[in-house]
Amino acid sequence: MSAPMRRFRTDLRRRLTDALVAAAIKRGIGPSQRYLLTVVGRKTQTPHTTPVSVVNDGSARYLVGPYGVVGWVRNARRAGIVTLARAGQIEQFSLASLSPEEAAPILKRYLALEPITAPYFDVRADAPAEAFQSEAAQHPVFKLTRTGSLAT
Repeated sequence: MSAPMRRFRTDLRRRLTDALVAAAIKRGIGPSQRYLLTVVGRKTQTPHTTPVSVVNDGSARYLVGPYGVVGWVRNARRAGIVTLARAGQIEQFSLASLSPEEAAPILKRYLALEPITAPYFDVRADAPAEAFQSEAAQHPVFKLTRTGSLAT
């Protein structure tokens, strides 16, 4: 039995870490699954950017909300379109939410890819894929469909 899921909070330390990670991603430094996600705010209509990790499964790509239904998740759901940038390459994607059954194996792969997010999950990384179905409500998974490239 794991501990209850920890609630995500943005503090000064997190903002500084995100700024450093964002600078690295812009230069193509760091793990290849890391990108800068930009989405238009649902209230402000201004672009918001945050570092994310993308799960690749063959030619399919997935975006996971490891910290729950946070601001970028709500904005992405409303906008339906996001951009991912890395090392000067910018791509635009539409989003499709996955069912818990579809999301489970992606969540399991995500947790193996980004073990630092483990405290935000109620299941352990070594749990069977089916155990991750219950996580889908707290950790939304979106299938990304490329709609184009943007100029840098």
